[in-house]
Amino acid sequence: MLKLDRYKQIFGKLNRLKEGALIPFTVIGDPDYKTSLDIIKVLSNRGDILELVLPFSDPIADGSTIQKADVRALKHSFNTNKIFDFLKKARKFTDKPIGLLVYYNLIYQYGLERFCSKAKESGVDSILVADLSLEESDDFVKVARKNNIATVFLVTQLTNTKRLRKILKKSKGFVYIVNVLGVTGIRVNLEKSTLDLIRRVRPYTKLPLCAGFGIGKPEHVKAVLNAGANGTIIGSAIVKIIEKNLNNKEKILKEIDKYLISMKNAAKFKVQK
Repeated sequence: MLKLDRYKQIFGKLNRLKEGALIPFTVIGDPDYKTSLDIIKVLSNRGDILELVLPFSDPIADGSTIQKADVRALKHSFNTNKIFDFLKKARKFTDKPIGLLVYYNLIYQYGLERFCSKAKESGVDSILVADLSLEESDDFVKVARKNNIATVFLVTQLTNTKRLRKILKKSKGFVYIVNVLGVTGIRVNLEKSTLDLIRRVRPYTKLPLCAGFGIGKPEHVKAVLNAGANGTIIGSAIVKIIEKNLNNKEKILKEIDKYLISMKNAAKFKVQK
């Protein structure tokens, strides 16, 4: 079975059930190696797809919550080789699609061909490079596709129709809809422009649309699914639970589990077509 089929299978299954995909997100190695693996087990049990972040010293697309998580992970000397070993261990206990969110400097330093080859060996299904421009992405797309890795790109409120079409041509797996202008982080309310963006993109592609940046409440999940999204990416709220309970690893796991149950229940909201 081709790895890319994992996305097709899970979105196909959820579409038949009239559910949205819950995509929990965490920084690899936060707050430490063992606890991070245990967290990913919880994310796999409750979520439909995993979005895992490679810790980086200068994550320009992320807010303070994710930045602190990067610092915690990097204190444990996480390097790219260690991350791939970590991913191989994670793949042993989950058959869910695994997407990586990475900054291009890590790929560049490791070598593009080598990075994508190791990602394939580690069971990775997709890669989103947060700071790679569309205009400079040809080599990345070519090498990723050669390794049967889906290439995920961001669509924002500033993306015009011409650029959207170009993004969609290079996109596989799903399209990442950025809910807000700015960095990641928990928002109190969803802006109307978020829902308008989903509705604007929907007619241009049959690829699943997954909304992230600022999704933190069950009502947010319901709103984006009702607007036409196929999934929601939940990151900062999970990482905040880790940050608040650094001295109680058992509580981290219990609180994340409880939170994801509520979010998955919201994702079972019957999507209006």
